[in-house]
Amino acid sequence: MPLEPPTRTSAPPPGVRILVADPIAEDGVTQLRRAGAVDVRLRLSEAELIAIVPEYDALVVRSQTKVTAPVIAAGVRLRVVGRAGVGVDNIDLAAATARGILVVNAPTGNTVAAAEHTVALMLALARNVAPADAALRAGRWERTRWVGTELRGKTLAVIGLGKIGAEVARIAQGLQMRVVAHDPLVAPGRAEQVGVHLVDLPTALAEADVLTVHTPLTDATRGFIGAAELAQLRPGARVLNVGRGGLIDEAALAAAVASGHLAGAAVDVFAAEPLRPDHPLLQDPRILVTPHLGASTVEAQLSVATDVAEQVVAVLGGGPARWAVNLPQIPPEAVHIVEPYRWLCRQLGSLYSQLGGGGVRQVTLTYRGAVAEVDPAILTAEVLGGILRHFIQEPVTVVNAGLVAHERGIELVEQRAREPRDYASSVELRVDGDGVQELVGTLASGEPRVVRLDGFHLDLDPQGTHLFFRHQDRPGMIGAIGSALGAANVNIAELQLGRDRPRGQAVMLIRVDDPVPAELRTRLAGLDGVAALHVVEL
Repeated sequence: MPLEPPTRTSAPPPGVRILVADPIAEDGVTQLRRAGAVDVRLRLSEAELIAIVPEYDALVVRSQTKVTAPVIAAGVRLRVVGRAGVGVDNIDLAAATARGILVVNAPTGNTVAAAEHTVALMLALARNVAPADAALRAGRWERTRWVGTELRGKTLAVIGLGKIGAEVARIAQGLQMRVVAHDPLVAPGRAEQVGVHLVDLPTALAEADVLTVHTPLTDATRGFIGAAELAQLRPGARVLNVGRGGLIDEAALAAAVASGHLAGAAVDVFAAEPLRPDHPLLQDPRILVTPHLGASTVEAQLSVATDVAEQVVAVLGGGPARWAVNLPQIPPEAVHIVEPYRWLCRQLGSLYSQLGGGGVRQVTLTYRGAVAEVDPAILTAEVLGGILRHFIQEPVTVVNAGLVAHERGIELVEQRAREPRDYASSVELRVDGDGVQELVGTLASGEPRVVRLDGFHLDLDPQGTHLFFRHQDRPGMIGAIGSALGAANVNIAELQLGRDRPRGQAVMLIRVDDPVPAELRTRLAGLDGVAALHVVEL
């Protein structure tokens, strides 16, 4: 049975504030209140958002609010931005990442809603539903004018075979359509699972009776279906965009319909929303438009709101997010291996820094055993974040730790050794810098443990307040230290001793239940035989 991740999350600290800047389902707001005080402030301008965002630890938006670089810069307390939906093109990811702010979304909550809306528009286009409805309402019975076409046997080309694109393909196959897809990031095996034939873009365009786009909006995809691509479609083809506004050149699309090359188009998302009255897509009755309704079902709104709220609450409590946009993704099959080590890796980095580590020039991480079988990127980020946040005033989190380390010239070396050494699975941290040179961590019965420090064998639970002594191994040392702590009314919870040889060099680790005042630290560090003392908070 795989190890379950140890529970290392906690309730968010007192005083947490969350800003909801776009409408979300009330169940999501209720869930957010588990983490702190929630303010719902809608339709804020950028200037208004900049003015108030410094007061908040989390920001939740949909597609309306633009989380720009100036907003990110003003959010000095922000730890997480939640997008109640899939697309995050309204959030400056680069700025958020540089500031160490986690961005989470809800990529599955509106999958069915967006796919069903796509198919609804495809059917409406094929059967001329909108113009026939308008004619009848105007008093015209034009039964012979609005003869439609059947979708059965037609070819649907899906550009972007993510969750929504794959769901559209599945429904279309139920309508007995032939489905081809283009997605350079999808492996042929994944396409086979969906039951579609993977082709290049020119082939998809040439074979399409209906074209639908479901890719993310990036600099590479903005306007990537333009006049040249539309010209490659068959005469009489139809085009759908229920993906992201700006994927299709809107002026070129309107022109292709006006010329008669395309039989029609249906658009739910636009480069600029809301549409101005003179927009070219509004001028032709063969173009069906809806006001960004792809995710607008009761079920989808509830799902995306609760999905994003759950993650925001988890992040504010120190836990992981299920769908972190600007973190390395953990494959579902690797979660049970990676997650138990994330907290351990964070503590290894923090322990290094608090044991006098500094002047870091190189960080070498060696993953052994089962943990070496998976991509360790997120674990490396946790170690770096644990090290750096003790030295740098600006926010350093797992999100931007790699970037901050690179900017400071720290060389990173990752090694994976599938053959275990002393433990079935372990993480070894070696640092070329000041202070401690080596720390090794593992899991014991599913619980994180630090088991080696500069060659000394330990069994340390890396949480709480610890006193780390380097001293001579000689009679009376434990008694002298214990007496000093007792005289100061500091209770010892746990004591461990590691040594290189009898009466040689030793390390003593004492976990205490009480704060260690400065005068006591001075007294302990001055005891005869003590070479160094560090007080560590984990």
